[in-house]
Order: sequence, then structure tokens, then C-alpha cells
Amino acid sequence: MQTLNTDTQAILLFTSHFGKPAGGEPKPLTPTEWGRFASWLKGHNVRPGELLADELFKALADWQDRTISLDRLQALLKRGTALAIAVENWQRAGIWIMTRSDLDYPRRLKQRLDVQAPPVLFGCGSRRLLNAGGIAVVGSRKANEENLCFARTLGQKIAASGMTVISGGAKGIDEASMLGTLEVEGTVVGVLADSLLRAAISQKYRQGIRRQNLVLVSPFNPEAGFNAGSAMARNKYIYCLSDAAVVVESGKSGGTWNGATENLRKGWVRLWVKPSTGLTTGNAELVRLGGHWLSHDFPERAQEELFVAQGVDELKSQESITGEVFPEATAEMVSEPMAPIVSAHAPAKDDQPGIESWQNLSLYTLFCMELRSLLAERPRQQKELRELFPELNGKQLQDWLNQAVKDRLINKHKRPVLYELAARQLSMLGGD
Repeated sequence: MQTLNTDTQAILLFTSHFGKPAGGEPKPLTPTEWGRFASWLKGHNVRPGELLADELFKALADWQDRTISLDRLQALLKRGTALAIAVENWQRAGIWIMTRSDLDYPRRLKQRLDVQAPPVLFGCGSRRLLNAGGIAVVGSRKANEENLCFARTLGQKIAASGMTVISGGAKGIDEASMLGTLEVEGTVVGVLADSLLRAAISQKYRQGIRRQNLVLVSPFNPEAGFNAGSAMARNKYIYCLSDAAVVVESGKSGGTWNGATENLRKGWVRLWVKPSTGLTTGNAELVRLGGHWLSHDFPERAQEELFVAQGVDELKSQESITGEVFPEATAEMVSEPMAPIVSAHAPAKDDQPGIESWQNLSLYTLFCMELRSLLAERPRQQKELRELFPELNGKQLQDWLNQAVKDRLINKHKRPVLYELAARQLSMLGGD
């Protein structure tokens, strides 16, 4: 499992949520706030990890900011136990953690977003794909069948030309392009706005992760549910990881529209738009705002047509990375990381399963990890669990729920059928 150095631990404490926030808990720093704070730390030759050991108020005696108080920073650093439990859960499901100081952090995010690049990325799968570039394929969740087929075929054609498909993982166009690419063993980057942990154990992505053809990544808590604000915020990362983008279907408002128009305003990558005559689509308006119509034979000559995009060659050849906050990790830091976080609730070493990597975990074990996270919020009815695990058929879900009851991980109540965490599991999470 990944070992976190002290800088990574501190950045996580300052910027990340660990489960559903309770009333009165400090609010983690936003990317903008972290950018200000990290720049100040760099200017004063203070690394984030040093704040774990030093007296905070002494180390930050000259710090002043209207929204980031010393009390807030201190409260965020006191969440060590919550961090340890969360990291343990994530890593057992194969979730890795990356910060801006890591050698393989996506250079395109640094180049295009500067200090606004997310301080932390959570992911599962092949990290190398994050620096491969590629073609973003995006579109509506409620796309018609013609456009879904187009997205799937487009993903396959992009893969055939040796490029990577980058998309958002949402139902509709995003998912169709990603699955189409994986069907022909192409490479895919999925930038998720929610539920990374659930996606990482999903059967539809499992083979791609095993083959190292897929990476799922998110700047948000791996266990976070859907949030419209997060979905809007992640759009910029899809564009900024790519070399060019294709909008298959867009309305005149909503996530696809907002992401595409933001890209046109910021000039990150060239935008191509699938021709559409529908009166309710925003495709024509995107072209009026600066996009380019996609030619009918585009899939057959995707590589040639996309890479005439202005600035792509310059971006690929650029060696210097702008917008650095902290120097990148040295080879010594990567090979000899600082001591890992120790959880007060972690089992003794002899009690931990002897696994070399997440792929060796059974699907049932991964299911139990996700179930534990869901039931930590509140007990849930069987019908609700069926909706939360759409990849499982009814019989498989029931078999695993029954097994979890036998294993004393959960309790089952009747009339109505209700599942809750066993008392021992609640105590490990700090419940009553």
C-alpha cells in the first residue's frame, strides 16, 4: 500500500473532507485558499509537513488572511484520526493519493491552472495516463440513442489512432465514449465528480483497471455522493488534461454547456462540436462562440484533424512547469517516504489481510467496504441498497448482504427490512 509522507498528510488535512461533515467542523481550504496559503508557505521556506510537528501559531506568526484563520488551520490539523481511518479504507480499495509535489502529477493541470490546480487528486488505475494527453469527449447525460452510438464509435476511433479518451464518467455521452474505448482496449482517463470508491469496484471498469488501460481520478473525497457544484468544478479538469475536446451533445445550459463555454473563454484547448440540427441543442451556439464543426469523416482521421489545434505541439514540447507551489518530490522522497499515518482504530498488523495489491481483494470484500461507508451515515432499506449498487443483480446483492450478516459486519431488521452497521463497526468509526 502507498505510504504517505508528511507533506501529503498535511495537505490532505488542510484541503480534504473525510466522510460526511458534522455541524461545527472546520471547512477544508478550497483550491483558491490553498493556493494562497501554499504560496505563503513557499515564500517563507515552510513545507506543509513541518506544520504537523512544529507549534502552528509560532510557525505562522506572520500569517494573515481574511478567510483562513490560525484557529481554522489548527482545527483542520486535529483531524488525524479521521484521516487515518479514511486513508485506510481508500487504500484497501486500491485508491491512491497524489499531490502537486508528486513527480507524476499531471503537468497540464499545472500549466493551465497554475496554483488553481487541485492540491490533491485521488485515483485508481494507471497514473501514467494522466500525463498522456488525449481527446476529451463530453456531452449530455440524457443523450439520444444516435449520439450515444456516435460517442461509443468516436471513442473506438480515437483509440485506433493511438490516443487516449478523457471524459467525466457520467451516464450518457461520457460513459458511452469511455466504455466504447475500453471495448477495443484503448486507454481512458475518467475524471469523476463523485463516488470514486464505488466506481473503482464497479464491474464495468474493473477489467480496464486490471489491464492498466484506465485511470479514474477525482479531486473530491472518494466516498462523496453527487453534488452539482462538484460536477461543474470538475469540468475544467477534463479539458485541462486533454489536447483537444469534442462536444457530442449539449443543451443551452447545464454541465456540458458550462464546461464547454468556460473552455472557450479560457482558451485551454480547441473545441470541436458534432453537427446537430436539433432546436433544443446548444451545439450551434457553441460553434458561434468559437467552437469548430466536426467533419463527417472525423473519426477516420481524428489524429490528423485534432492535432492541428493551436498550441498543442508547443504544449507537448514545453519542459518547464509553471505555477509550482512546492518543489517536486525528489527520487529520494519517493523511494524513502516518511512514516505512514497510524490510525488509533487500525487493527494490529497480524490482523490485516496479507494482500499485495487491491486486485487481490475479492469483490465481496470491496462490496463490504463500500457498504460500511454507506451504513455509517444511517441504516438503509433493502430497496435503497439496490439503487446504490446498480451494477449488482438482485440475487448477488442479497447473497452478499446475507454473508455480511453472517460475518457480523451488519445487522438485519425486519418489518421493514432494514440494514445497519453492527455495534463493533460503529465503535470503530467513533459512533455511539
